[in-house]
Amino acid sequence: MKILPLAGAAVAAIVAIFVILSVVSANDPNKNEVRVAFFANISHAVPIVGMENGYYSDQLGETKIKTKIVDSGPEAIEALFANSIDIAYVGPAPFVNGYVKSGGEGIKIISGAANNGASFVVQKDSTISGPSDLAGKKIAAPFVGNTQDVSLRNYLAENGLKPAEKGGNVIIYNIANAEINTIFAKGEIDAAWVPEPTATMLVENLGGKRLFQEEELWPAKRFPSVVLIGRADYIEKHPEVIQKWLVAHQQAIDWINQNPQQTESTYIKFYKSHTGKTLKENIVHNSFSNIVYTSEVDVDAIKIFAERAYSLGYLGRDGYNLDDIYADTIEEIPWQS
Repeated sequence: MKILPLAGAAVAAIVAIFVILSVVSANDPNKNEVRVAFFANISHAVPIVGMENGYYSDQLGETKIKTKIVDSGPEAIEALFANSIDIAYVGPAPFVNGYVKSGGEGIKIISGAANNGASFVVQKDSTISGPSDLAGKKIAAPFVGNTQDVSLRNYLAENGLKPAEKGGNVIIYNIANAEINTIFAKGEIDAAWVPEPTATMLVENLGGKRLFQEEELWPAKRFPSVVLIGRADYIEKHPEVIQKWLVAHQQAIDWINQNPQQTESTYIKFYKSHTGKTLKENIVHNSFSNIVYTSEVDVDAIKIFAERAYSLGYLGRDGYNLDDIYADTIEEIPWQS
């Protein structure tokens, strides 16, 4: 399994590169602002903690930070292409989709952020015990092209099943996590493939059964759920901003891993301020236990997501090329096995 690390000494090693490249942005009128998008999900704890603890603002100094909380990866990709944000935390499937559709020119992966954190949950009285029981069932996942959507549809395909819109008999609802929670509670769906904290909310609040966690299906028992990406032109023009962001990004990851209880409290506070709702401590604790926060990028897993998205028809019919998906922030760091 090939892993691309970006931590500690690795971050320091690229500083010289950014210093050399920083002259590119000298005359850019927007150099004192960076616009970032991320989700309110627990898997996006890195930008949440980074913002709440002031790591990004401390590193960027006079550079203004504008945040945009989105509901899906495809929404973040659209915002990048519309030039309304500069960097974003998204799942690997929306990134690959956007990269291929931009002809490999629009966006790049800057760093990893989180692994795992998605589960397949069935109703408490469900007789579903495996893929053979999914025919005729109603299953929800976040928006089309979202990482969980790709994983669900690939799982069905691998087990000889098709969604209804493709001539099969499995009905898929692609809706927001909050709506999934609502229709699961009403018994209007049989199962859901969802990220944290929605997965744990379905289990703890609604009595759902976690049939499996997605990482159980992966060869190395892990998969990237969140990566940090950016517009290629912004990365090129503002290398010093990216470098500072990466330092704060790693600070947030380290703090999360070293301070789990404080991280949970920070997330509860953020979630309350964002949604007006309070998450139970056990929901947050159990959700965090299902996620690994890391700046490493699992290269093989990114390729697998691309293969799956292509087989589902999300990347067109003309093939795809992932030769240049990583920003210089990663490409200058040696590969490791």
